[in-house]
Amino acid sequence: MQLKKYTDYALRVLIYTGTKPNDELASIKEISEVFNISQHHLGKIVFELNKMGLLETIRGRNGGIRLAKPAAEINVGLLVRSLESDFNLLECFDKGTNHCVITPACTLKHALNKALHAFFKVLDEYTVQDLISNEEELRALMGMH
Repeated sequence: MQLKKYTDYALRVLIYTGTKPNDELASIKEISEVFNISQHHLGKIVFELNKMGLLETIRGRNGGIRLAKPAAEINVGLLVRSLESDFNLLECFDKGTNHCVITPACTLKHALNKALHAFFKVLDEYTVQDLISNEEELRALMGMH
């Protein structure tokens, strides 16, 4: 299973903003430079995370972004479910486009469905706080002082 780049980048934005000291704001420009992601693309992601209530955006000259709630309250599983739209791992997961002749007897879909549920069960155990527990190492890698 592969997550969209959009979801990957959203998690990176939350990790980056989560490692900032509480009184410091991050900017789309600095996140763009650290991760080599276009500012335009990041702008869309920040807008969505703001709409979801995960990021707070402060406008103006000294504006920027920060987590809208504690990192420990942002669940990774819920976030991935919200940002990803397609969990049809096989053709047969979508009844509308399924043309596989063995679908009625095939057990592969059950195994993959079970694996998908296990995937989310694991992600549900993590928060953004868990992703930044090695904050000092992350800050050094991201060039934060």
